[in-house]
Amino acid sequence: MPLDSLPLPCSILLLAGGRGQRMGGQDKGLLEWHGRPLIEHLQRLVRPLTDELLISCNRNHDRYAPYADHLVSDDSPDFPGPLAGIRAGLAAAHNEHLLVLPCDVPNIDVRLLTDLRKTAQRNPRLPVMVRHGEFWEPLICIIPAYLRTEVEHAWHAGERSPRKILLQLGSVGLECPADDPRLANLNTPALLQPRSDVSE
Repeated sequence: MPLDSLPLPCSILLLAGGRGQRMGGQDKGLLEWHGRPLIEHLQRLVRPLTDELLISCNRNHDRYAPYADHLVSDDSPDFPGPLAGIRAGLAAAHNEHLLVLPCDVPNIDVRLLTDLRKTAQRNPRLPVMVRHGEFWEPLICIIPAYLRTEVEHAWHAGERSPRKILLQLGSVGLECPADDPRLANLNTPALLQPRSDVSE
C-alpha cells in the first residue's frame, strides 16, 4: 500500500526497551519466534506503512539498528518502563502522530493498524488506544505529537502509567473483540514456543 494512500501519516515506534523480567532478563525483541526475532516480525509489517520507523531499545543497539531509521533510548538507566520509551519516541518523531507498538505482538496485522489510523484521523487531537472487552491496550496506540508536553508534565509529576495518561488526555478507543488473537502478547518463554497445531 503506497504511503500516500494511507490514512494519517504517522511515525511508528516499536517498543523494545524493557527489562525482560518475564523472559529471565533477556532482550525480548531479539528472541526468536518462528525462526526470526520478534522485532523483525513487526519491522516487516510496519516498514511499508511509514517514512519514519523508530525503535526504543536500551541495549544491543547494533542489533536493532538495521531494523530502524532511528533508535531512541530511555533518559535514565534503570528501565523505568514503557512510558520512557514513548517519551523518547515523541521527542524524536517528525510526523504529527506517533503510532506505538510493543515488540511482542507479532500477530497484529495491517487491517488493525489501518483501523487505528482511521480512528485517529477522525479524532486528530486525541490519543487513540485499542480496547478489547474491558481492557485498554495503551501500548497499541496513536498519540498526537503535540501532546508530548502534557506527557512530559505527567512524567515529571511522577506518573508512569501510559494508560492513565492517555485516558486523562481523552483517549478514544478502537474497539476490538475481547479475544482478538491479533492482540496476543508473547511475553513469556512458553508463549514463544511453536505449537504443533499452528503453522506459521
